[in-house]
Amino acid sequence: MNKLEKISNFLTETGVFFLATVDGDQPKCRPLGVHVLRDDRLYFAVGDFKDVYKQLCRNPKTEIVAVKGEDWLRLYGEAVFEEDDAIAREILEKIPFLKEIYNEKTGYKLAIFHLEKATAEFRSMLTITESYEL
Repeated sequence: MNKLEKISNFLTETGVFFLATVDGDQPKCRPLGVHVLRDDRLYFAVGDFKDVYKQLCRNPKTEIVAVKGEDWLRLYGEAVFEEDDAIAREILEKIPFLKEIYNEKTGYKLAIFHLEKATAEFRSMLTITESYEL
């Protein structure tokens, strides 16, 4: 298993993970529950109409935290958005209720992003157990 597969598996096993951004001088954090591993990249999605999207456009530096038991993952870097309908469709298939929100009728779209200049840290309460530059 390579490092991206290990990260992807950890995110899948946690079910829900948290994405942190900054709004001016105020930190903001929200739960996410889906990602896609494709072509040696981890992709995430947020609504293009949401504050999180606007925050990431203004300041792309972000951090994802996932917790499983006493272990946790910190994944941080710079969000880079790209239009990828295939990944958006894959995410909508993974979480079907999102189709009620993201469709032609509502006009809302998923904004797909991956992290550049990224670092993943597998951690315990006391130390970093593994670290990867991505």
